[in-house]
Amino acid sequence: MKKFAMAAFGGTLAGIVATTYVAGPLLAQEGAREATVYEQLDLFGDIFERIRAQYVEEVDEKELIEAAIGGMLSSLDPHSSYLSPDDAASMQVQTKGEFGGLGIEVTQEEGFVKVVSPIDGTPADEAGIEAGDFITHVDGESVLGLSLDEAVDMMRGPVGSEIIITVVREGESEPFDVSIIRDTIKLTAVRARTEGDTVVMRITTFNRQTTPNLESGLKEQIEAAGGIDKVNGIVLDLRNNPGGLLTEAIQVADSFLDSGEIVSTRGRNPEDGERFNATPGDLSGGKPIVVLINGGSASASEIVAGALQDHRRAIVVGTKSFGKGSVQTVMPLRGDGAMRLTTARYYTPSGRSIQALGVSPDIVVEQPRRRVGAEEEDASAANRSRSEADLRGRLNNDSLTEDEIRQIEEDREKAEKAAELREQDYQLAYAIDILKGLSALGPND
Repeated sequence: MKKFAMAAFGGTLAGIVATTYVAGPLLAQEGAREATVYEQLDLFGDIFERIRAQYVEEVDEKELIEAAIGGMLSSLDPHSSYLSPDDAASMQVQTKGEFGGLGIEVTQEEGFVKVVSPIDGTPADEAGIEAGDFITHVDGESVLGLSLDEAVDMMRGPVGSEIIITVVREGESEPFDVSIIRDTIKLTAVRARTEGDTVVMRITTFNRQTTPNLESGLKEQIEAAGGIDKVNGIVLDLRNNPGGLLTEAIQVADSFLDSGEIVSTRGRNPEDGERFNATPGDLSGGKPIVVLINGGSASASEIVAGALQDHRRAIVVGTKSFGKGSVQTVMPLRGDGAMRLTTARYYTPSGRSIQALGVSPDIVVEQPRRRVGAEEEDASAANRSRSEADLRGRLNNDSLTEDEIRQIEEDREKAEKAAELREQDYQLAYAIDILKGLSALGPND
């Protein structure tokens, strides 16, 4: 019995020794790591004091610390940043849908400012700025080496003032200047219209107006068409939509899904992950959907496109999207500032991350650039086009009634309008043609 007790005690002692032996180096490593961190913080304090005391000019301590914080955050990824009190207030205004500026969503690539997308109807859009453009200079000053926030600050200014930005564009041999007049940007989150029998919903951004605008706009177009039975499908145009609020993207996707996952987010810790699922109800009544995307479709746009594509609820048409598959959380800080920090990646229902890859369309359709002089060529071709109906003394068609002839002429007029749209917006015309084809096939049995 005594031997057993000794053996048991010996086993316990060995366990204690073994535990101490394993934990000892780990505790030492943790202690060394904390010591290194405090040494680095001491180094930061030392540098700060030397700059304040010995720099050639007097410095603003507050601006110096904010610059250090901004540098720390921007070193993580292009979307993490420090927001000064003014920037934080401005961002709150933007999510409501009205703000001052040029009307472009930008990121940073290779030290230059890259346009994610211009926003419809804004000064930048009207000046011809395109997704993928690189901005190298603002009013003659280079933005190379500046942080994204610093470059954006250079582009801000009073409403009505002029700014000249230098642009490098793929396909152009030389950089060129673009003059833009700053204005108050009033975002119309959703523009709805009907092309033939197709409802086109142009979603320009995801702010607090998006879902209400989508619901009301779709309802108005369906009523104007004479009911959902008169509609052959819906085009969701997400081209050049830079994204916005995650909650709005989820609600827009949910508007056309009855069930299933819309998107999931995964952070650093597995327990921080979230899944967002659709609720019953489809605003379109199950009508076919085509989603239009391009290289300017980012973030929230990609969530919607990816969700509808994975559920085979929509055909995605256009070109590869931007590829921003991360989630930023805005955290308030003391002094009314805020920190925008990348806290998670998001995944489409099939479990794919689109980070740096983008959403690949089911059907790749490039938007052709219109040739100079093409309008004159089209006009002369139209003038040359003649048919039997134009000939004097032609025979009448005796096989059709007047109502049948009128229907043919109405159908032809629709087809001609579709052809005109093809010249104006080839990608949209292609999407509408897909819905026409699906409608012609009829419902599946």
